Amino acid sequence: MTGAVRGRFRRSRPLTPTARVRRLRRRITLLFALTSAVGLVAMAAWAVRGDDVRWRDQLDRTMSADTNWALGLLETDEDGRLDAGVLLDTAGTACPPLHLLSVPPDAARDARRIAPADLAVEHAPRTPCLTVDGPAVRRAAAAAVNADEERSLDGRTTTGEAVRLFALPFYAPEAEEDARPQGALVTVAGTAAQQADHRRLAWRVTGGCALLVGLSALVGHLLSGRAVRPALEALDRQESFLADAAHDLRTPAASLRTLAETALRGDTDSTDVHRRTLRLAEGMGALADGLLTRARLMSGTAVLAVEPLRLDQLVEALVQDAPAEGHRVSVEAREAVVVADPDLVRRAVANLVGNALVHGHAPGAPAEVVVVVADEGASTTVTVEDAGPGLPPEVAGALFDRFRSGSRSTGLGLSIASWVAHAHGGSLTAGPGRHGGARFVLRLPSGDRPPADG
Repeated sequence: MTGAVRGRFRRSRPLTPTARVRRLRRRITLLFALTSAVGLVAMAAWAVRGDDVRWRDQLDRTMSADTNWALGLLETDEDGRLDAGVLLDTAGTACPPLHLLSVPPDAARDARRIAPADLAVEHAPRTPCLTVDGPAVRRAAAAAVNADEERSLDGRTTTGEAVRLFALPFYAPEAEEDARPQGALVTVAGTAAQQADHRRLAWRVTGGCALLVGLSALVGHLLSGRAVRPALEALDRQESFLADAAHDLRTPAASLRTLAETALRGDTDSTDVHRRTLRLAEGMGALADGLLTRARLMSGTAVLAVEPLRLDQLVEALVQDAPAEGHRVSVEAREAVVVADPDLVRRAVANLVGNALVHGHAPGAPAEVVVVVADEGASTTVTVEDAGPGLPPEVAGALFDRFRSGSRSTGLGLSIASWVAHAHGGSLTAGPGRHGGARFVLRLPSGDRPPADG
């Protein structure tokens, strides 16, 4: 297989369910961030555009007021010619610069549009504070004359400064309604300060949008994590269950295979093979039952069927039915009532007693197990104590994890008992016993005592 083919094979390898869920989380985060970014960018563009229009309108209104005041000072002589004497004597036309342009009579009678070059400059300040090229002033005046209304446009001074030009058309005295403008007044105002403020606002809005998009991405990542967490936990439980099943059923399955091969060869007594096969099958059934119970508890699908329960009677019946096989199990039980699921509590206590019978004695010696049921008011305890070798320090921290026990063998009993206790709001603790062995205390919340008979 060539390198290219191997590369394509690796790229086409399917993702694991966990990887797909994590990829989904990244996509949700990206979608959340993109959606927020689109909305924020649209709002930012609207705000920046609105600010640009606002300052231009505000400047135009100011320039319009100044130009209309200057227009009131403009006069004409008896021959209809412009007379700017009063305007020049009264108003300072150098700052802001005020230009007076007129339409030649021949051009005014013509129906065509007035070209900027056709306008005659009647007055221009000699030393204006803002020097604008003559063509720019003519263009502003021609735009106002041709539109028959005030016009404004952006421009530049001869030194490159940003300015705003405002042109206001004027008419001859007692002109007819359809008469064309006689000329236009053009004033100029600097816009450097307004544009600087506008740029600062744009940068602030841009920075704020970037910050909000980043915050949105973080929030989206956290929310998507919370959203996919149940799926990841379910996948972890599924993988854990499969690993547990494969781990715990591998040994008895191999033993069954060995027994079958032995029976086929006829190397042993068939009765012994059948007995050992039955024992292995019962053990595998118990393992499968324990695995299913653990899976239901961890997934939350096991619904607690709680009811008032005489815990002392349950423990006594369980110990009486347990196969002792030469071991000694004694019970010290006082009347105790709990509100719990009978099946789950029975399984938890049976696991504790079974663990003590298996691990609570020296090799070849019978186990001595003591089970005590005590009512402590707010809680009821079931104490299972043995006289075995005790708990090795190296397993004390992980004693209730699956496949850990006092003798470091595999199993699910203690972990299931711990899960049952926590499912009922109780606890399971372990420590040294009075006779040197292990001591397990299952604590469950107490319930109301049943009414006395008779």
